[in-house]
Order: sequence, then C-alpha cells, then structure tokens
Amino acid sequence: MDSGNLAWLMIATALVLFMTPGVAFFYGGLVKAKSVVSMMMMSFGALGLVAVLWVLYGASMSAVGSTWGFAGNPFGDFALSNTIADDPTGEATIGIAFGATFAIITVALISGAIADRAKFGAWMVFAGVWATLVYFPVAAWVWGGGWIFNLGSTMFPDAGVEVIDWAGGTAVHINAGAAALALALVLGKRVGFQKGIQKPHNVPLVMLGASILWFGWFGFNAGLTFAPLGEEGNLQTGLIIVNTLVCPAAAILGWIIVEKLKDGKATSIGAASGAVAGLVAITPACANLEPIWAIVLGIVTGALCALAIELKWKLGYDDSLDVVGVHLVGGLIGTIYLGFFAMDTGLFTGGGVEQLVIQVISAVAVLLYSFVVAAILGFVIQKTVGFRIKNEDELAGVDTAVHGEEGYALTEQR
Repeated sequence: MDSGNLAWLMIATALVLFMTPGVAFFYGGLVKAKSVVSMMMMSFGALGLVAVLWVLYGASMSAVGSTWGFAGNPFGDFALSNTIADDPTGEATIGIAFGATFAIITVALISGAIADRAKFGAWMVFAGVWATLVYFPVAAWVWGGGWIFNLGSTMFPDAGVEVIDWAGGTAVHINAGAAALALALVLGKRVGFQKGIQKPHNVPLVMLGASILWFGWFGFNAGLTFAPLGEEGNLQTGLIIVNTLVCPAAAILGWIIVEKLKDGKATSIGAASGAVAGLVAITPACANLEPIWAIVLGIVTGALCALAIELKWKLGYDDSLDVVGVHLVGGLIGTIYLGFFAMDTGLFTGGGVEQLVIQVISAVAVLLYSFVVAAILGFVIQKTVGFRIKNEDELAGVDTAVHGEEGYALTEQR
C-alpha cells in the first residue's frame, strides 16, 4: 500500500471512530435531560471496552480458516503480538484499528433501545460478552472468509454471485438492531410507556449527532477503497462517495414526506432520523448500486422507517430510541434491495434470483443469531446482577442514580 492509501486509511479510521461520539450526541439529545449522561456514557463505555477487546482477541476472531468455521482462534494473535512482529510498514496494524471502529459503533448502537432504564455496569457486561459471542464471529462470517462470505459460491457455484455487504448491513446494522429488539423485550417497558411518553430534550444535540454520523460515514463506506484519482478502479471510489451522499439525502425526503402526510408537520428530528436511516441502508449497497437506484433506496427507506418506528406502539415493545425501526429495518431493506438492483447481478439489473436468495439468507441468519444470543445474555444478566434500574431511580433520573452527575447545571446549588 502506498503512502497516500495508508494515510487515507488512517483518516478513515479516525472518521469512523468519531461516529461513536456522534451516536452519543444523537442518542443523548433524544432522551430526557436527566438521562443524557447515562445515554452518552453507554456509547463511551462501549468505545473503551470494545476497543480493548478487539486488540486483545477480537481481531483474531474476525477471520476464519475455513468456510464453516465459527470464528478465528482468539489466542492466535493475542494482543496483536504476531501482527506487530510481521508488519514493518504498519499497514496491517492500521487495518486492525479500522476494524475496531466498526466493532465499537455496532455495540454502541444497541444502547438506544434501553435508554432511561439500564444499569451501566450491566450494560458493560453485556457489551463485552455480546461483542465476543456475536460481533466478532459475525464479522468473520461476513468479511473474514466465513460461510456468508462464501455463500454464493457454495449455493450457486456457476452463477458468479456472492453476498454483498460492503460495510455492514448484516454485520453492523441488522446485528445491532436484532440485539436491540431482544434487550428491549428483556428489560421491559419504561414507567408510563405510551405514545408521546417523552420528547427529545435537546433537538440541536440530535442534529449535531446526525451531522457527525453523516460526516464519519464517508470513512465508514469508503475507508477500504484505495484507487487514487486518475487510476483504474477509481470509479468504485467515486460511486461510493456519491451514493453515501445521495441515499441519505433522499431518505430525508422520504421520511419528512411521510411525517407531513401522517402528522401534518415535517420535523427536524424526522429529517435527522431519515438521514441516519438512509445511511444505514446504503452501508451494504454503496459500491454496487447506480446512483439512480441509490436515490430510490433512500426514498423507500426513509418512508418505510418512518412507518416502522410506529410498530413499537402497536406491538408493545419499548425500543426507546427506535434502533429497531431505523437500524434493523433499514439494514434489512438495504441488504435485500441488492437482490433486486445490484449492478449486473440484481434480479432487475441483469442477474437472476441467486443474488436475492443469498442476500435474504445472510440477513435472516444474522438477525436470528444476534437476537437469540442477546436475549439469553440479557435474561441471564437481569436474573443475576440485574440489568434494569429500580422504578424510583428511573423516575428520579438515571444520571444521578447511576453516575452521580447531571447533564446540565443551570443554577448554582445553595
């Protein structure tokens, strides 16, 4: 890798790491004022814990030696001892750091489903075990030579198709969304759960968080493209950048149109949520859609996710910040959409049904695995150390009960 590509990978790593504080701002603005510290700490806690676990053994687990391997040997390169010895240019080591940022944000995303009612210590236990049992192996399945990586050649050896998941429709968003649904069910509903239970306490914080996420997403999607301007292969890089711009832009329109038709007003929270939904959907698809189909994907995803967030009121699960409605639904749409419109292999773009079949199988498999493991983990933690705070602490405020802090000290205490 030349120096320019190496520099871009370093920048992309920083961009994706910056996305986790973006999640903290986005989620933090959506919760009550007396829960903002707790909400942001769950993202920063994930950042601290998962980064360490990734370097210790997660990176080793994220690549498998055979198609049907569950995960790599966690002690095969413990604390990167072998990588450091065999990587004089630092290229592999920086690539591992880039991979760590994906693991971090995937775990952080889950926390939005249990806002206002989770113990921080219990969350940290869940985050570490779930990353170990779910994210690290799933990363191996999708990107590290595992069964999803080879599903196309295994099922359709003559069709020339493989599962498309450029930056994490399955491994990041479906994975996190399914775990979020499981935890929401295990922890149960907030006190007073009903439609309109709360309004975002800080709309500018939400908009700031969404802006940071969109900014960082260019590193998320384009981090592993190394074709300099003017050289063959740069078309893919340009396509990724354009699609990462236009799909979330279209999703804003789709979301706020539905809001206007449904509620009579287009809101800033809706615009921010639409942008995030579009970013989620384009994550697996950014390198394999023509821009016109990325625009259609954005409009469809924005509209459907705006409707999907209403499901929790109808079905009775308390997903506090709509992780299921945005990340699980958006991830499913973006992953399965490729089966229809992926360049050259989609059902309507020159291919057959094979691409659609393997996209659906991979999405459903990750969803079920993540949901089941997260539900078991959440249940065990709840029944042992306790995952949910007391009702009286929830009413008084998670920040003071769990962290002894307040998000806003507006008046001097006398």
